[in-house]
Amino acid sequence: MSRHFNTAGPVRSNEHYCVDPLTRVNFKEIQHLIGTGKFFVLHAPRQTGKTSTLLALADKLNASAEYTALFINVEAAQAARNDVEQGMRTIASRIVEGAKYRLHDTRLQTWLTEAWQSGGSTSVVQTLLSRWAAESAKPIVLMIDEVDALVGDTLISLLRQLREGYIGRPAIPFPQSVILCGLRDVRDYRIHTSHHEIITGGSAFNIKTKSLRLGNFTPDEIRQLYEQHTQDTGQIFDEAIYAELWEDSTGQPWLVNALGNELTWENANAHDRTQIITLEQYRAARERLIQSRATHLDQLTDKLREPRVHAAISRLLSSDADSVRSLSSDDLQYVEDLGLIRRNPVLAIANRIYRETIPRELVYGTQYSLAHQQAWYLTPQRRIDMPKLLRAFQQFFRENADSWIEQFDYKEAGPQLLLQAFLQRIINGGGRINREYGLGRKRTDIYIEWPVSLTDGYYGEVQRIVLELKILYKSRETTVAEGLIQTAGYADQCGADEAHLIVFDRRAGVSWDEKISESTTSMLQRNIWVWGT
Repeated sequence: MSRHFNTAGPVRSNEHYCVDPLTRVNFKEIQHLIGTGKFFVLHAPRQTGKTSTLLALADKLNASAEYTALFINVEAAQAARNDVEQGMRTIASRIVEGAKYRLHDTRLQTWLTEAWQSGGSTSVVQTLLSRWAAESAKPIVLMIDEVDALVGDTLISLLRQLREGYIGRPAIPFPQSVILCGLRDVRDYRIHTSHHEIITGGSAFNIKTKSLRLGNFTPDEIRQLYEQHTQDTGQIFDEAIYAELWEDSTGQPWLVNALGNELTWENANAHDRTQIITLEQYRAARERLIQSRATHLDQLTDKLREPRVHAAISRLLSSDADSVRSLSSDDLQYVEDLGLIRRNPVLAIANRIYRETIPRELVYGTQYSLAHQQAWYLTPQRRIDMPKLLRAFQQFFRENADSWIEQFDYKEAGPQLLLQAFLQRIINGGGRINREYGLGRKRTDIYIEWPVSLTDGYYGEVQRIVLELKILYKSRETTVAEGLIQTAGYADQCGADEAHLIVFDRRAGVSWDEKISESTTSMLQRNIWVWGT
């Protein structure tokens, strides 16, 4: 079977194009931590390659004949929640089954029965691991994946049994090293007990030496991955794809692989491997991926409901730098650890695809509740009549803004999101919308690409439109003056045919007749429409 881009589960080098997982971590540092008997954390966002890395690490350690390394996944114990006995039965069975099938060691089943009889659910894992360590010819390295999926008393019990085993060494045998793996660092665990207490992971597992974060692919690793397809099939990627791919994904492994799959498999034209994969095919694949609402992207947007995530993302969407400064460093670190934002070189949503996905998901239901249809705003030449569309939005906003924005979870960015829902309803399926959020500049940039010919698509004439969205914070004159310069600059950057500046006036006590306006002006040799809303 030929290799392909992997979008689900651990990578297997004989089946998937892959980057060696152990080149993505500091293996010497991990060796040192294990060699010195440390317990530590490896964490990363979903579908970044954590499981593949742990499996590769276990294989390498076992091959070295220096350690006995076991990987287990404890996600199934999540269902136990505060039922410690059920949770420990599941976790202990994963250790027993892992030793049996991965290491061909069947002794642990007998020891498990003895461990239950010895101390019950509150010490069974600790007792089982102690017995195994006492009987093992080599030091044991235990890797526990999806540990932060556990809930309540089950998670607390596991962490405390591991901590007690660590503290009891060397008098009482216990694994040489334990690696906890999940989405978050253990310090971010907020554990709700059955007695309505909240215990932090840092206090329940204060023997953690270090937290390692698995990063994204580098540009070189992306190229290495895609070139494996070329080596296997002879099919070439347009060189221009790589820069776009980096901006869209910043190396997020699932996105890189999913885009590769869209390009080489979901794109039927690419099944003829003699055909070069073009930049326009890449852009079409990107749009298909976003519109697919794939599981990874759905899980991503599910996180938007969390209060700590909401606090950061809502400020980024509204481009309000002042309110971002009020966020704690821990909250920003948490959202960054989830893979939703990056803090360097500037604070921003993590990549271009997430910048598209997040606002689309926030207004997904809204856009389909709008009665407006694409055909209403197309000229006989099949161009978008943007002035007509924006006049319709002004009236819609005047009649519905307060009630519609009140429905949004992200009210801080409500005006911008409502316009984006309106645009998405009209543009979706025929053109493309690209978004930029200017943190500290109190603006949102929208770039619309609309292919005029149904037959030629993006290979024919493309109508290019930029919209600059600003909330009125200063005087109207100052806001418009700043906005005109920004709009003209953005239009020049995009090579746009049309440019529009939309200013949202949310001041209480100002009548709608004063807020609503329409005019045109010239800036940097460009004609710009200015809309008051």
